[in-house]
Amino acid sequence: MDGQRVESRNGSGLKIGLALGSGAARGWAHIGVLRALEESGIEPDIICGTSIGAAVGAAYLTDQLDELQAWAQKMGWLGMLGIIDLTFRRGGLVASEKAFERFHNERTDVRIEDLPLSFASVATDLSTGREIWLRDGPLLPAVLASAAMPGLFPAVRHEGRWLVDGALVNPVPVSLCRALGADVVVAVNLNSELSPLGRPNAKAEARREPVTAGGDAISPTFSQLTGQISTWLGRKPNRRTRFLADQLDHSRAQVPNALEVMAGSIDIMQDRITRSRLAGEPPDVLIAPRLAHIGILEFDRAAEAVEIGYAAASMLRPSIELALRRA
Repeated sequence: MDGQRVESRNGSGLKIGLALGSGAARGWAHIGVLRALEESGIEPDIICGTSIGAAVGAAYLTDQLDELQAWAQKMGWLGMLGIIDLTFRRGGLVASEKAFERFHNERTDVRIEDLPLSFASVATDLSTGREIWLRDGPLLPAVLASAAMPGLFPAVRHEGRWLVDGALVNPVPVSLCRALGADVVVAVNLNSELSPLGRPNAKAEARREPVTAGGDAISPTFSQLTGQISTWLGRKPNRRTRFLADQLDHSRAQVPNALEVMAGSIDIMQDRITRSRLAGEPPDVLIAPRLAHIGILEFDRAAEAVEIGYAAASMLRPSIELALRRA
């Protein structure tokens, strides 16, 4: 469906675009945001997503938000282990077919242009670094490509190109919402608190504790996850898997392990790119849930993230209504 032909669903006559940003496990907050907007009677006409934002946006548009929330909140860290690919043969730590297989059904087996609202996702061309807007074609491949976080999910082959996470180029797709015809853009930035420069007493915090994924201490859940993977890998006799086990086992020394380095690096990258893109392409309303204490791989903290997203969006209802009156 062409965004330029969409009729507004709101009484203002203006088309609202919702830009759902990247953030991996923090992305469950998008579910809470959508719930709060729905309760407030604020209905988007255009939804654009990057990475986890594309996945939640697609679930909303295919009427599977309830199923996604239920699955996420029941996952737990044992469920996370169930989608890990210990062989790394597919180019990522997570086997994407395991993670998304329950959502491969008749509702997701549709083309983007046949969805009830305009939708698009952002991906990155691995060969050229170009930003790719996926606005038509099969829905699920467009979501998988947008969410192919380097090191975590494998790259996706799409129309002759290898595509990876759109967060590498456009973490909060405000520009895509504008391109599809949005008059008012409401953006959700899941990574607003990640940079130490943006937090009070940052220098003191840096002296007190080491830098870890998400800017906070690694949670017991994350420690269990990396420890269990380490144990499994350590049982294998070959040199390569023993090296990987040593990398994942952070109990041997007070240094970041491989997953913590990857997660922390992605946090830094997303924060810097997001700040740059939002400075040049500001939304009309920016929802920024306070999620720095949730690491990008802590997918088991869905209930907490949903609640935080709901609260953040609810607080900004007056701002959204004011933006609609001013536009």
